[in-house]
Amino acid sequence: MMLRIAASAACTWLILVTAPLAVVSGEENKKAESVSSETDPYAWLEDVEGEKSLDWVRARNALSQAQLERDPSFEKLRDDLLAIFDSNERIAFVRKRGEYYYNFWRDEKNERGIWRRTTLDEYKKAEPQWEILLDLDELAKAENENWVWSGAQLLRPDYTRCLLSMSRGGADADVTREYDLTTRQFVTDGFNRSEAKGGMSWIDIDHVFISTDFGPGSLTSSGYPRIAKLWTRGTKLEEAQVVYEGAITDLSISASHDNTPGYERNFVRRAIAFYNNEVYLLKEDGSLALIEAPNSAGKGVHRDYLTLELRDAWTVGEKTYAAGSLIVANFDDFMAGKREFTVLFEPNERSALAGYNFTKDFLLLNVLEDVASKLFVMQAEADGSWTKTPLVGAPTLGTVSVSPVDADESNEYFMTSTDYLTPTTLYMGEVGKEPEELKSMPEFFDTTGLKVTQHFATSKDGTKIPYFMLYRDEMKYDGANPTLLYGYGGFEVSLQPGYRATVGRAWSTQGGVYVVANIRGGGEYGPRWHQAALKQNRLKAYEDFAAVGQDLIDRRVTSTQHLGIQGGSNGGLLVGNMVALYPQLFKAAVCQVPLLDMKRYSHLLAGASWMAEYGNPDVPEEWEFIRTYSPYHNVKESVDYPTVFFTTSTRDDRVHPGHARKMFAKMEAWGKDVLYYENIEGGHGGAANNRQSAFMTAMAFTFLKQQLFPPAKE
Repeated sequence: MMLRIAASAACTWLILVTAPLAVVSGEENKKAESVSSETDPYAWLEDVEGEKSLDWVRARNALSQAQLERDPSFEKLRDDLLAIFDSNERIAFVRKRGEYYYNFWRDEKNERGIWRRTTLDEYKKAEPQWEILLDLDELAKAENENWVWSGAQLLRPDYTRCLLSMSRGGADADVTREYDLTTRQFVTDGFNRSEAKGGMSWIDIDHVFISTDFGPGSLTSSGYPRIAKLWTRGTKLEEAQVVYEGAITDLSISASHDNTPGYERNFVRRAIAFYNNEVYLLKEDGSLALIEAPNSAGKGVHRDYLTLELRDAWTVGEKTYAAGSLIVANFDDFMAGKREFTVLFEPNERSALAGYNFTKDFLLLNVLEDVASKLFVMQAEADGSWTKTPLVGAPTLGTVSVSPVDADESNEYFMTSTDYLTPTTLYMGEVGKEPEELKSMPEFFDTTGLKVTQHFATSKDGTKIPYFMLYRDEMKYDGANPTLLYGYGGFEVSLQPGYRATVGRAWSTQGGVYVVANIRGGGEYGPRWHQAALKQNRLKAYEDFAAVGQDLIDRRVTSTQHLGIQGGSNGGLLVGNMVALYPQLFKAAVCQVPLLDMKRYSHLLAGASWMAEYGNPDVPEEWEFIRTYSPYHNVKESVDYPTVFFTTSTRDDRVHPGHARKMFAKMEAWGKDVLYYENIEGGHGGAANNRQSAFMTAMAFTFLKQQLFPPAKE
């Protein structure tokens, strides 16, 4: 296997969450909380599960449900969406472990889901026979817990034991338990991690690495583990050996084991902040050897190779490697002091590294060119050079991703392809041969007459901002088309074309135009695109989004009265800023699990971990620029705003629900046209199961339809 120690935690549109759900502890945070209570009349809404707060939530939920559920189309839309989420025709994506292919699955009969496996021969069938390993609905019922699946790590080489993780209600904080696949039972007195943010991973049958809440002082200010330990079977957790202890200001600390046969190694990762990390090789004597590469670089180790994804230019000797490049070196030689690299990818103005994966003998390279995927095969030659050829049979349009089936044993790979109009297709291939189509998603909505085009808007500073538009070919450019503009713009996350069945059913087939803006702050053009909107430059992301909105109006696609916006998490911050700073551009906004109070964000739950992205509001000179994009502080009673629907989750332990609560309460008190709904479970994803996902999605699109579509004729 390849051990990739990325530059940051993956961050999706839902930023790509420890009990109890409360403000992060610490004297500094207590002071900040008390100051907030004195100056903020809605600070009491930060009490996540307080009776007063939840009574307030239930009252607002009832009002929003009454308005949206009485819409004549709501019930059918919700049922249609649930049918999509529950459909047995969806692709059951798998991961190979040993001779079996594993999958976690939810549908109408399995609300919480089942963990199952099958053989390759069975998997290739239209209706495979599955062996059920764990029924989460049965477990939840037996234990009277709202368990939501978090994942499972199987122990090599026998794959009869696993570390199985679950959360209550979909939170980031989860539990890990040792599970025996032979007996289908949790192991009595086995490895067990109590509920917390963190993780546990195998070294061998008698040893694991664990990072968790070990008690007072063991968490960072972001609420993640500060200490990594090696735990031996049969001993108490408090007796586990500390392998690394970070600073309280770090983001998180973790340790992991590379189980590649013949290349077994242990590593420690110190995440100081997003895209700021130190990675160490943990030697057998317990000492640490730093991988002396830039902290901002993503670091990966596979067999003989060290790969570095550079986010900043790096000069080594007389050679400078460009930001956004992927370079490779011999790992042992690098650790011995040699600095000989081969450049596998270097970006230009139109391209960026989307990802890479090793098979047994090759490296599969995924490149974005103007947000479209291009796949290549890289092969190391005897003289140390690498050759590059296109991946045979890879689609040339849309979004394509590729991953190894078993990087230690074969050159086989799984590949998926999709775009806004084409359901996801899964292929299985071997390098050098034509891939075989295994499965394809059904068409969940009628694409007849729909088309997709890419356009470029000009932002305030002259930068060209790409965006995709999904619409009906016969659309009239009369400014009257209901249009939904979606964006994210943060943490180097790229919004690539993909089949969105729920959007197609709820919006496109109803006559709505769907637009996705690839604004700065994202990763569509690599690190430079992300770094252009960091901290004091954050407003550029919002200028980009406004430019796309204005371009849609100028092109007569739509008009202010028919233009809505949507975004979640960091995208919720985007939506909040568009409402506060550009209220004249839009008619309606859906603001999901958002950050909004940027004065308080770093003191709430995981907020401190995002200061590399936004800045530190406790530093006066940084608060000066952060304040310019703090929606909670920039809305004014005297201004007319678009109608806003705020949604969040009580069980979101990543982005505090207090952001949405307080913003809504402030605007409600001013008599603004706002709605609010808070799912009591669901975590940062907003929903704990398919039924909740269908309900929340139906609410959002019903709201948008009510606001943006012309009124129905009597």
